[in-house]
Amino acid sequence: MPAAQKTPHHHLMPGWLIHLGAIGVFVVAALDASPIPLPLPGSTDVLILLLAAHRGNPWILTLAAVTGSLCGAYTSWGAAKKGGMGMVQRYVPERWLGKLEPQIKRHGALAVGLACVLPPPIPLMPFLLLAGALGVKRRPYLIAVGTARIVRYGAMAWLGATYGRRVVHAWEQYLSGWSEVILWTFFGVLIAAALFGVWKYRRDKQRGGYAPSDSPSAPAPAGREEAVSR
Repeated sequence: MPAAQKTPHHHLMPGWLIHLGAIGVFVVAALDASPIPLPLPGSTDVLILLLAAHRGNPWILTLAAVTGSLCGAYTSWGAAKKGGMGMVQRYVPERWLGKLEPQIKRHGALAVGLACVLPPPIPLMPFLLLAGALGVKRRPYLIAVGTARIVRYGAMAWLGATYGRRVVHAWEQYLSGWSEVILWTFFGVLIAAALFGVWKYRRDKQRGGYAPSDSPSAPAPAGREEAVSR
């Protein structure tokens, strides 16, 4: 009997990306919690799920995501603490400010932690910026962010390691020939968005900075509704 021919198996993610994926998770998580908005809500969750499903170490992925998110959240808090409500209004639509500002004033770091653990469409960046502008203390703020992110990203890593392989196997089977195109398009959008966000953040700073934190809130530019990062 002739030996059975082996059918080529196309992996959704290349091997080098699986091994170096924790670095990408760190970068995306940091951007996701920074003043630089990403256009795809839940980008960090998707990366963790995919990498864990491809036998990435769930503990390392969770650690990378939590650490990156803490770095980004600290950047947002520090920038808003320095720039005050003037900066917040540059990045947060007025319709969100009226709803979220009372919650931060009343619950402080607890409100931030809840926003960090909940999935979209709950926005994250407005909470982080408002916490800095409204004087939430650094230590409870970082504890709330870190605890919430451990819960959320740990759950994502567990789901990816436990159930994600079945989903990825079906994806590779039914989207054969297109899976890599979809994957690289996803990464291309993330890279383009990150570059645009860095350029926009630097441009806004060069335009004269932000109003002091103790000054009245400056009116937002007419017709401007910035996308809120998750």
